[in-house]
Amino acid sequence: MEKESAITYQLDLIPSAEQVIELYKNAGLPRPVEDAARIEKMYQHSNLVVTAWQGEELVGVSRCITDWAWSCYLADLAVKTACHASGIGKELIRLTKEKLGKECMLLLLSVPGAMEYYPKVGFTKLDNSFIINREQ
Repeated sequence: MEKESAITYQLDLIPSAEQVIELYKNAGLPRPVEDAARIEKMYQHSNLVVTAWQGEELVGVSRCITDWAWSCYLADLAVKTACHASGIGKELIRLTKEKLGKECMLLLLSVPGAMEYYPKVGFTKLDNSFIINREQ
């Protein structure tokens, strides 16, 4: 039986659009996975990306947009389904918060299936947010 490689974490290593699409599809994250150019653009304009790797395979990602002083929007948190409950998501959040420092809040919009996960990893559910949805 082959031993699985350890999980390693990288800051600001941008995975390819193909790697991201494979992860998002596996994790069931509703993103425009049919549009590699759009995925690439999402990552080009993000200014904090933390990735989790098992060997050469992308198994987790935290993708953020931040001003580094007041707020950080955690735009995507995805972990490969086979790696759920392994602590990868929690570690991605920890590394994200560590990189941001103590001045910066971390906020996100959750997919419905993850609403119970975020309070378990330190997020507080709020009722004071608003959104103007994208048109496509």
